Amino acid sequence: MIFYFSGTGNSLQAAKSIADYNGEKLVSIAKEINNKDGNFEYTLNDKETIGFVFPVYAWAPPKMVIKFIEKLKFNNYKDNYTFAVATCGENIGNTMKVLHSSLIKKGMKLSSGFSLRMPNNYIIMGNVDSKDVEEEKLLAAEESLKNINELVKERKAGVFQVVKGFAPGILTAVINPLFNKHAVNTKNFNVNDSCTGCGLCEEVCNSNTIKVKEKPQWGEECTQCLACIHTCPVKAINYGKSTQNKGRYRNPNVKVSEK
Repeated sequence: MIFYFSGTGNSLQAAKSIADYNGEKLVSIAKEINNKDGNFEYTLNDKETIGFVFPVYAWAPPKMVIKFIEKLKFNNYKDNYTFAVATCGENIGNTMKVLHSSLIKKGMKLSSGFSLRMPNNYIIMGNVDSKDVEEEKLLAAEESLKNINELVKERKAGVFQVVKGFAPGILTAVINPLFNKHAVNTKNFNVNDSCTGCGLCEEVCNSNTIKVKEKPQWGEECTQCLACIHTCPVKAINYGKSTQNKGRYRNPNVKVSEK
């Protein structure tokens, strides 16, 4: 059973690859969180593998992923092999440490973890990669996934193939709390006159916070996944002025309808 969270498709590509190779079921964390029933209880088969695949947000797991784990309950859990894949532009800081701490509180442990370099999509602080770099990253990711798939199939424990980057403790312990406090909000989203009211932004919103009434309107909840910005076919959505005149990116290996 593989639980995934994805904004522009990078983590979904990885989750699908691992699920297909290992015959595992895919479960969308966003869909589960937004389910009105709010039931986060799952029954495991004997020796079933548990996986978490998600992007790194300011060198830690997205808040929605941690929130999901806090509510998670497994029936028949017997020290099942549990792995995580964190997709990133370059490095992940102490992401795996944060995830492991959350799992420990649930009586679980992280058996292995991997970082997976993918094309950049956080255009609030930078820009998308050039097409050449994007293609290079996607090709390299496919090769990395072959290795990850084999290790997961063999249930290799104690394997942590991660790129933490410089000063991971500072990146995760200092920058991530600031990101969660000041950046994860909707106040700076705006839409220009080129909007056609197609509704794609509402469809891909992981927080179910966007409602399209001629043009999109944002509620208070946000994961800062930027799926709305990157999916808009006419580039009508921006975040303040920081994303204007910048590129857009969606993983070419997944469909927009796959959330």
